[in-house]
Amino acid sequence: MHSTTIAVTVIVVLLFQISCQDDTKRRVADVGEADSLAIMTTMDAVIEIADSGRTAYKIYADEWKVFEKRRPPYWAMEKGVYLEKFNKELEIEGTIKCDTAYYYTQQKLWKLIGNVNIKNPKNERFYTDLMYWDQEKELIYSDAYIKIEQTEHTTEGVGFSSNQDMTVWEIKNTKGIYAIKEKKEEEK
Repeated sequence: MHSTTIAVTVIVVLLFQISCQDDTKRRVADVGEADSLAIMTTMDAVIEIADSGRTAYKIYADEWKVFEKRRPPYWAMEKGVYLEKFNKELEIEGTIKCDTAYYYTQQKLWKLIGNVNIKNPKNERFYTDLMYWDQEKELIYSDAYIKIEQTEHTTEGVGFSSNQDMTVWEIKNTKGIYAIKEKKEEEK
């Protein structure tokens, strides 16, 4: 009985060793060029940008990737972005929300894509699918369709430019609906 147990054990061990041997060589997929890899990936990022020692902007991104080896180098926030702009009293005076954002670090240029929703200090709302913010020139612009909701009317058009506070703006090809007050007979 003892020799039968040993024989069965030896057979099981041999079968186990044979089944575990795999001469197949595994190969890891090539990553491609080194510049295609992010040098940093951060989840649930909060980025603070200061001006003269005070917080000027706060950026929230579900995922923030930095591509420093790419030409041009850039940050990618492809899973949504929310930005808050602060005044000198650290009160929120404007917001930006979009589906995707890219920041080209050398040009200091933001590219906002998809469901771009901006609120300026005048409480005006801007809606578009594509917007650029050139920090060097302090200019915000787009050649895409834009809709601007103000207190008393809505303006739409294609092509847009503004100062970076979004308080002085211009739409190139406008259309809109405006309320017109009719004069009464007595006022004529």
